[in-house]
Amino acid sequence: MTNVLLGAFIVTMATALFAAEQQPAATDYIIGPQDVLTITSFDQEDLSGKYPVDADGTFTFPLIGRVKAGGLTLRELETELKRLLKDGFFKDPQVAVGVDSYKSQKIHIVGEVRNPGTFALTGDMSLIEAIARAGSSLPNASGEILIVRAKAGQSTSGPVMPNGSETDVTTVDLKELQSGALRQSVALRDGDTIFVPRAETVYVFGQVKLPGAYPIQRNTTVLQALSLAGGVSERGATGRIKIVRLENGKTVEVRVKLSDIVRPGDTIMVPERFF
Repeated sequence: MTNVLLGAFIVTMATALFAAEQQPAATDYIIGPQDVLTITSFDQEDLSGKYPVDADGTFTFPLIGRVKAGGLTLRELETELKRLLKDGFFKDPQVAVGVDSYKSQKIHIVGEVRNPGTFALTGDMSLIEAIARAGSSLPNASGEILIVRAKAGQSTSGPVMPNGSETDVTTVDLKELQSGALRQSVALRDGDTIFVPRAETVYVFGQVKLPGAYPIQRNTTVLQALSLAGGVSERGATGRIKIVRLENGKTVEVRVKLSDIVRPGDTIMVPERFF
């Protein structure tokens, strides 16, 4: 039992360390206009406080005057403040910079989420946290999330949809992300659009309990699709199931097994037993 607990502890610690490496550190956050900074001076308490960054990327700090913060990371600003305070004010100034209010960087979350919209991007926001900010995905959401990013030189002020050569698109498996798969983690950037598409559907008719249209995920089998429709009725023949499918502009009928993968737009027909 002790070995099991020790093994679980090692796995947990390794997972936490890996996650820390994958997520951007808060000190790597790039400051922008309208951000409100929290600056703590350990040499003189009166210098500590909240400082809003103006539209030109600067703010006023006591003793120093106007300080450029826009475009710098929190750590770079700390270094700059220490350098300026060391010039005639303190021998070895100690300053810490944080963010009280994130306002300069935004992400857009659209598609099948409960509360789509534009959200402030914090320094360490993960993809799963961003989806949670939008109220989580809806039941009819696809099994994938698209992170759409405009390429360099493309000017955007709102959500960006996949557009060939003008955007970079990263696809993330939603189920793996929700299950905690760290390899699905993606560092978000200012202006990113998180698009949660609607799941594609299949139609299930014939001898099933709840015929109708049902959303499917990638690699859904015939058996799984039948389960969505409540399963085959007592009069259904599972050995003669066929799919009506559109191929090359023509409608064809395909005999299938329960383990076969369905395609979006398929119509699954379950016939009645002969006896």
